[in-house]
Amino acid sequence: MKKGLFLVLGLSLISFFIFGCVPAEKKCSSDDDCVPASCCHASEAVNKAYGPDCEGKLCTAVCEPGTIDCGQGEIRCVEGECKVVLK
Repeated sequence: MKKGLFLVLGLSLISFFIFGCVPAEKKCSSDDDCVPASCCHASEAVNKAYGPDCEGKLCTAVCEPGTIDCGQGEIRCVEGECKVVLK
């Protein structure tokens, strides 16, 4: 009985440290939960509920280094957090 309790508590603590420290605007469970954090030259990602409204926004065609521009990176859910993964 005690082993089971310790196992549950241990897994709860591990889950807290993995997912508990992620701010709400970056939390995700799949890649579909994530969007660029800015309309142009995004180098960060957020949960789509916190994403910017880019309607009517025009961006330059410049391929800024360190961003998702021109296929340099992708938006991914990595260990419960929305991130830009550069190639």
